[in-house]
Amino acid sequence: MNQEIYIVTGANGHLGNTIVRKLLDQGKTVRGLTVPGDHSVKWDDPRLTLVEGDVLSPYTLSPLFENADGADLIVIHTAGIVSIASRYQQKVWDVNVTGTQNIIDLCRKHHVKKLVHVSSVHALPEKKAEQVITEVGHFDPLLVKGLYARTKAAATQLVLNAAKEGLNASVVHPSGIIGPNDFGHGHLTQLILDYLDGRLTACVDGGYDFVDVRDVADGILACVQRGRKGECYILSNRYYPVTDLLRTLHEITGRKEIKTVLPTWFAKATAPLAEGWYKMLKQPPLYTSYSLYTLESNALFSHEKATQELGYIPRPLRETLLDTVQWMDQNHRLKHAVRWAKAAKTL
Repeated sequence: MNQEIYIVTGANGHLGNTIVRKLLDQGKTVRGLTVPGDHSVKWDDPRLTLVEGDVLSPYTLSPLFENADGADLIVIHTAGIVSIASRYQQKVWDVNVTGTQNIIDLCRKHHVKKLVHVSSVHALPEKKAEQVITEVGHFDPLLVKGLYARTKAAATQLVLNAAKEGLNASVVHPSGIIGPNDFGHGHLTQLILDYLDGRLTACVDGGYDFVDVRDVADGILACVQRGRKGECYILSNRYYPVTDLLRTLHEITGRKEIKTVLPTWFAKATAPLAEGWYKMLKQPPLYTSYSLYTLESNALFSHEKATQELGYIPRPLRETLLDTVQWMDQNHRLKHAVRWAKAAKTL
């Protein structure tokens, strides 16, 4: 059996660094792609080689693939821009679509053993309310709403086209990723931080399918081993109202309970102001017109295929939130340390 080298793009991202940690725990050799100047994650493992590069500049990606000495290369492509912005942003399209094509081209050139592309449930065509959403075999940007969704649909189709032409590639579709080890400022992480630091005084009606980042990472590593060529796998959990998420945080931490729930029409009316405010703060906005659309949309995703073929089993949201708060507390991400509620201590 040949030696294996895992190539993880977006290695410092929330999902990327979680995958890298799991691979290192398994004793694997890893090469990680990071954005130049991004030192948000402190790594100290001789089996990990970090390469600073840009998915839009293929020559900066070559060190990830070269000098493998005959080892099998396994690529996990997590790099991308997650955007809930309402306005068109060319960079989001370039990174998510053109960047994916560049990774595909390098995978072909270096005859990689496996490519797992991280798409999103947003790439899947939405169904009517209460209809369960499952995997599809063709993706069209015109069948989904919002820039981010369209980029993920377009990129996913590029991967499936490459698989039809011989590349051993599979696709995973995570839902709303949440959990510990987010060293950046993901939207859901920011929501939790704003609640714990007392900046959140009201929430928006609606909900979504929230899934633990560690479960998604496990699903991806299972896909490396058992995912079928040219197949897609939804890595979701289940639908949770935003009010349930915040109530659970209240029960875990004893922080003030959020009792004001804004109607969607009010949130939509103030969304442009919210986007501008968070832009000045240099933080991701809690809600935009697009994210409000998402909170109202059908989020009944089925992970049955991933469970059957990959052994994928997501954990309860309460466990995820408890671990996330503990991680934030231990890493001094909070303005005020948590006074743990009795409910949390018994878990």
